[in-house]
Amino acid sequence: MEPIKIIRVAQGKNSTLSHLYIGGLFACYLLEDAIRPEKVPGITCIPEGEYGLSLNSWAGMNAKYAPKYPKLHQGMIEITEIPNYQLVFIHIGNYHTQTAGCPLTGSYWQLLDGDYQVLHSAAAYRYVYPLLVGEIERGNNRVEVLNQCSTSGSPSLR
Repeated sequence: MEPIKIIRVAQGKNSTLSHLYIGGLFACYLLEDAIRPEKVPGITCIPEGEYGLSLNSWAGMNAKYAPKYPKLHQGMIEITEIPNYQLVFIHIGNYHTQTAGCPLTGSYWQLLDGDYQVLHSAAAYRYVYPLLVGEIERGNNRVEVLNQCSTSGSPSLR
């Protein structure tokens, strides 16, 4: 099985742009908080490493997503086993101020005033959600997070 990967490709002032790979193929962009040497609650992306993926059907975000996506939603995609973090979900949003430490899905990205944002987030979520659920159900329930940010300020195409 090809591992699921989050590869960080560019940093803004308070944001990080990433690529999500499922089955070795690019699936969508992700927007995260800034990479920081020390965790600042709610404004720091998760550290590099390998973590678990699971479906969380009890956290509060389910109340919003279950009625919004009744035929799709089976629980929030949670990234688990992150030291000093909990309830980290892959979800919808456009701006780093909406992440609270979670990766946000996007179909496109834009750099505006020194920070990245992702666009068409709901469309990207509807695309990647069933792919991630399928991987979790097949036992491919790990995600690798890698920092490969470009030092030039432009997203890396690695």
